[in-house]
Amino acid sequence: MLTCYFLERYASQVSKPLVTPELQTRKLKHAQVCLTYPVEYETRTTGLEQLELPYCALPETDLATIDTRTSFLGKSLNAPILIGAMTGGAELSGTINKNLALAAEALGVGLMLGSQRVMLEHPEALPSFAVRSHAPSVLLIGNLGVAQLNKGYNADHLTRAVELIGADGVALHTNPLQEALQHKGDTNFASLIPKLHEVVPSVPYPVLLKEVGHGLSKEVAIAVKDVGFAALDVAGAGGTSWAKVEEFVNYGEVRHEALAEWGIPTAQALQEVHAALPTMPLVASGGIRTGVDIAKALVMGANVVAIAKPLLAPATQSAEAVIEKLQDLVWQLKVAMHCSGAGTIAALKMLRLSSSLQSSE
Repeated sequence: MLTCYFLERYASQVSKPLVTPELQTRKLKHAQVCLTYPVEYETRTTGLEQLELPYCALPETDLATIDTRTSFLGKSLNAPILIGAMTGGAELSGTINKNLALAAEALGVGLMLGSQRVMLEHPEALPSFAVRSHAPSVLLIGNLGVAQLNKGYNADHLTRAVELIGADGVALHTNPLQEALQHKGDTNFASLIPKLHEVVPSVPYPVLLKEVGHGLSKEVAIAVKDVGFAALDVAGAGGTSWAKVEEFVNYGEVRHEALAEWGIPTAQALQEVHAALPTMPLVASGGIRTGVDIAKALVMGANVVAIAKPLLAPATQSAEAVIEKLQDLVWQLKVAMHCSGAGTIAALKMLRLSSSLQSSE
């Protein structure tokens, strides 16, 4: 009920002159759709449910001393969790991002922001992304769309996306399926790999490549292995389908189910990309819903996970609601580590999962 009230309160502000009315309306509709429609995959799962952590009845660990600390992109984290990219550019987005930032700072986890294109093209949108004052110590990652490189964006744009908000790095999201289904989406993804080779090394900050929930394949990973990315976010299928989100925004229903349910399951994407690039730092996202999911992803080769949709509704309410949700996930992760005999993240990553998906390394 609080979420519905919150959305009704902010829906009346869509016409206010923060960026363009059309763009702000689309940003708000994305949030509304994710909160009120069944946007998760129905016929495809992450594949993580096919994997089993080794349960140990005598783990020789103490739950009270399980250590979930790690580091990513040179910054310390209290848990291997990034709050995933969600939104920006609308009034609602600013409130969501503030609450997420406050939660990230309180718990010592990382934060990925939504696409900053609107901020670069409409400076009045900057406040909805300006969260560093709320999270002065966290790993903060900005966001731009890779397709913008075919519309004149270059290393300077990526650098500004980092520096204008005091971020530590920037993620380039690649989302051809979502853009194809989005009204007036950016659908030119031609000749991007040569542009990435030109642009990424010229950015004086870490640059990540991420999908948005339809998965990175091993072929893509191999194609960009020499670009200079600091990390890859495999963002597999099984969680939120952004193709489905766009269908609901456009039609109020899913009209193209085969497209909306398309993608590489998270477990498959993670396994394939880690096998292809075993030294590449990886983010696992796409349907990460439990602490056991987090543990499995780390065993499979992820350095951290990113979680978005489960935090969206809490973020419309308060920072405290986000903190409560994240604390529960961290507790679940600690129990999973404890009951598999892993007292640290390093020990957890030494385990092996029982499944046909298990890496043969």
